[in-house]
Amino acid sequence: MKFNKDTFEVIFFARGGQGAKTASELVAHAAVSEGKYVKAFPFFGPERSGAPTKMFLRVSDNEIRTQEPVDDPDVVVVMDETIMDSQDVTNNLDRDESLIVNSRKSPKEIRKNIPKFEGRIHTIDATGIALKLTGRPNPNVVLVGQLIKISEIVSLDSAAKIFRKVFVPKIGKELTEKNIEAMQVGFDEL
Repeated sequence: MKFNKDTFEVIFFARGGQGAKTASELVAHAAVSEGKYVKAFPFFGPERSGAPTKMFLRVSDNEIRTQEPVDDPDVVVVMDETIMDSQDVTNNLDRDESLIVNSRKSPKEIRKNIPKFEGRIHTIDATGIALKLTGRPNPNVVLVGQLIKISEIVSLDSAAKIFRKVFVPKIGKELTEKNIEAMQVGFDEL
């Protein structure tokens, strides 16, 4: 599934505090730096840590006019697999599209719970990788790496440059570079 159509759409399913907003904004800013058009916006109920959230992202080579939530994604990124118990994360995903799940389970094990989905399932222990490399349990940058590899929505280099620009002043150079390493691992793990 490569970025080769007019508009590429992604939905991130997560829990508050896992970094879905940061992940979608990182990809959006990287896309803008490459001359693309973007729309990225959240959908969530009560704002609290651990509550289910959704982030919508559109990337296009052309101006995007719609303000509607994404309802026919090309890729869905699930940052917390327990969300799959209460949300239909594969709604409108077809056999040519992909589901990325932060999980220690194999794609075959995940498919048992969503037998009607015929598309590609990619699993990665993003939380484990993040803990190992950054010391923090946020799976977002690892999953961004995986999303970039699958979709080619932006280059990994563009995402790393944006991440450095935004996060070096906030978290310092050392932790920023560890996060970029985690993004690289997510990219390479596919």
